[in-house]
Amino acid sequence: MPASSSGLRIALAGNPNVGKTTVFNLLTGLHQRVANYPGVTVERKSGPLSGHEAAEVIDLPGTYSLSPKSVDEQIAYDMLAGRLEGERTPDVVVCIVDAANLERNLYMATQVMDLGLSLIVALNMVDSAEQAGLNIDAGALAKALGVPVIPMVAARREGLDALREAILNPPPPPEAWRWPLMDAVATPARDLVARLERECPELSEQQCFMEVLHALANDAALAQWETLAPEFHAAVHALRAKLAERNVSFRHAEIMGRYQWLSSILTPVIQRHKDPSERTLTDRIDALLTHRVAGPVIFILLLALIFQAVFSWAVPAMDLVEAGMASLGRLARAILPAGALADLMVDGVITGVGNVVVFLPQILLLFFFLGLMEDTGYMARTAFIMDRVMKKVGLSGGSVLPLLSSFACAIPGIMAARTLDNQRDRLITIMVAPLMSCSARLPIYTLFIAAFIPSGLLLGFIGIQGFAMFTMYLMGTVMAFVAAWALKRFIFKGKESYFVMELPPYRMPKLNQVFWRMIQRSKIFAVRAGRIIFSLSVVLWFLANYPKAGPDPALEQLRAEIEVQREAAYATAAATDGIHAADRAYEAGMQQLADRQRTHQIRNSFIGILGRTLEPVMRPLGFDWKISAGIVTAFAAREVIISTLGIIYSVGDADETSVALRDQLKADRYPDGRPVYTPLVAVSLLVFFVFALQCMSTLAIARRETNSWLWPAVMWCYMTALAYLFSLIVYQGGLALGFA
Repeated sequence: MPASSSGLRIALAGNPNVGKTTVFNLLTGLHQRVANYPGVTVERKSGPLSGHEAAEVIDLPGTYSLSPKSVDEQIAYDMLAGRLEGERTPDVVVCIVDAANLERNLYMATQVMDLGLSLIVALNMVDSAEQAGLNIDAGALAKALGVPVIPMVAARREGLDALREAILNPPPPPEAWRWPLMDAVATPARDLVARLERECPELSEQQCFMEVLHALANDAALAQWETLAPEFHAAVHALRAKLAERNVSFRHAEIMGRYQWLSSILTPVIQRHKDPSERTLTDRIDALLTHRVAGPVIFILLLALIFQAVFSWAVPAMDLVEAGMASLGRLARAILPAGALADLMVDGVITGVGNVVVFLPQILLLFFFLGLMEDTGYMARTAFIMDRVMKKVGLSGGSVLPLLSSFACAIPGIMAARTLDNQRDRLITIMVAPLMSCSARLPIYTLFIAAFIPSGLLLGFIGIQGFAMFTMYLMGTVMAFVAAWALKRFIFKGKESYFVMELPPYRMPKLNQVFWRMIQRSKIFAVRAGRIIFSLSVVLWFLANYPKAGPDPALEQLRAEIEVQREAAYATAAATDGIHAADRAYEAGMQQLADRQRTHQIRNSFIGILGRTLEPVMRPLGFDWKISAGIVTAFAAREVIISTLGIIYSVGDADETSVALRDQLKADRYPDGRPVYTPLVAVSLLVFFVFALQCMSTLAIARRETNSWLWPAVMWCYMTALAYLFSLIVYQGGLALGFA
């Protein structure tokens, strides 16, 4: 009978691409909770074991080892070692391994064994191993390791019942330290363990052993002991110097010892039925998709196809959302009495919700395609393909996924950068991710390109408006690479980073898992960015409506003229048609009056005051006070500038497709009759938004990921400087060339 599961804590560990998420979903039945680990921004995924609500399953970040170099590896190690605040040591660890890559995957399992934890090895994807000609004797492997080994094909739920049975009856901790450590390191390492135990009695012997190995191999791991255990730190430093003089490979002692032991025990339990040099289906596909020339070309074409699909397929859903929010606004006005409360609910609350929800169709579609790329194994190839390019600008192929994610929203892109091992690469990736044109920039591009860029063809077959849109995305991407190179060259100097990752075999994606990840990642956008966008939309409404402007004599005169015209029209109306025409003329006049009153209010509101204050600074870019006010409010979220311009120009329910707003922009004039908006001004504004960091949410996430306001401040300053400089060049250069 299964043992009681009350309070049981199960940790799932393993390398990336071994099916750990699939096993987690099967064990929890998708009843999952997503939060953050205490003090860091790494997500903590957990859920109750199906059928045993008191047992908690925790999905640890996927890592190749427990020798911490990245934030994810540190979290995994601290969780298993019981060093995380508010988290107790798991009762049992399930280490999921890829049966086709057993030796490398079991490396991490031996580290778990050395922590003295109850361990179960889930031998996943045995079907793939068999296809590769590998026959693994799971019983012999379990005997050699001293832990249960459960063969599985998680994608088909095979082995799930046996795994649940093993979890509910956890085995005793296995014998640790069975692998050989080279003699030159073994004896002094034991002395260091004893020394660390004396200085840090709260650590167990197993933890001290692991910390000694980390300190020998990793400079950052050694540095942390300088204040925590100074005698231990000095002893390790001295030992490293002594071993270096003797040319002893002390940094690789753990790696060589563990793999030597694993090789010895795996040789008798694995039988090969195929020639290892025989090309598999994955090898044949990779010959094309990872080709030095064809690989990047295919990747770029696929990326173009994905973004075209995202932008076109999302339109009906976005239109439906906008129509729904407009209907909700009309319903609110019909129910609520006219006045400040109705304005707040419609222009503040409902508009704020709409500003968040309208982008979810694009976000969902993008994450759907990214999920397919991840599940099929192609995402790993994109990192491999782009590594050569990334190296030239100071990054590695690991930065591809964060930068790709930033096309949807910089928030998940910045969060994805925490998987990078190299801290310098991580910071550079965070600093340049907001330059990728996110979905929030798209409404701005759409509005001004549609209004001011001609719709003809370039070279007879390229749409000018589509080319302009592509240029916006290209400018941001190119500048991201240039900025990465500059940051590496002048700010984040250091050793070259090395990118190592496994290329998993190609697999059919599991659509239910892709769908689940779509929901989870979109929820991050909706909750974390949405709260700020919604809140600041309400603040925006307040800033646009207060202080209340005093009466304008010109508007009072206009009102009187409209009333006089109405009476005169009624007096001369000879029939019903004439009365109806008079009514229509009166309604048009009152609408014109309302529009001018709204503009008068905005001009004298907090937004108008701020816009007029900034106008002298922004005038060299071609921007008047209205554009300047819109740029300021866009700091809440880039697309808010459209709402602001809609309010300024008295266009209700304005969005990027609003014909009324486009007409108002085109009709706006300075007192001397010059148009406020020209194609040159529109291009200058588009360029400004390509580079400007107008997003509080991104700054907030960058602050959390870097644990400092310094780098977000630097990010905002350098991007704002780029935006101003390039916009200035475009506008003044255009004037000099006669494009006014």
